[in-house]
Amino acid sequence: MDDVTVEKPRVVLRIDSGADHANSVSRKIADALTDRLIAAGATVLRREATEGLPVVTGSWVDAAFFDGEPSALSFSNALVDELLTADELILVAPVYNFGVPAAMKAYIDQVVRAGRTFRFTASGPEGLVPARRAWIVTASGATTVGSEFDFNTTYLRAVLGFIGIPNVHVVAADGLQFRGQQALEDALAAVAAADVATIG
Repeated sequence: MDDVTVEKPRVVLRIDSGADHANSVSRKIADALTDRLIAAGATVLRREATEGLPVVTGSWVDAAFFDGEPSALSFSNALVDELLTADELILVAPVYNFGVPAAMKAYIDQVVRAGRTFRFTASGPEGLVPARRAWIVTASGATTVGSEFDFNTTYLRAVLGFIGIPNVHVVAADGLQFRGQQALEDALAAVAAADVATIG
């Protein structure tokens, strides 16, 4: 009997971090992207960073870097395990005061872990996250993505590259205060035109 190879479904991990759940422009864009990825055969896992995500504490640091109580890292370990199962990421992070929401920063602090998502080598740090692509979905009132005041996508790109994901696509509805509905429509058009099936 011939062996049959069953291809594993692509797993996409979506992390939402904006406080506004009902009217969020970035969530609307991410919903459209999520729908396209599901239609392309992906399985999507959702992580809501705004609901009870703990910040790094003294006991967390003691456990991570010294001989502290290992249970302090239990939630962090669960988040890292989840991250390491993903083939692709969606980071939904509207611009808050030129940067990322506090919930996204809390998530990043929990998962950027030496020995788990990166390691130090003789030639410098090496990312250990196997995901092959990431999407940054963002929206802003006035900040232009890519400008000198954009500490959102530049920071997220740096973090993703550090943990091993240099293939990053940004979808942004920026300048909503000036461009209004057109900013959202342009972002949705970018999602509709994106190649979601191929991870190159």
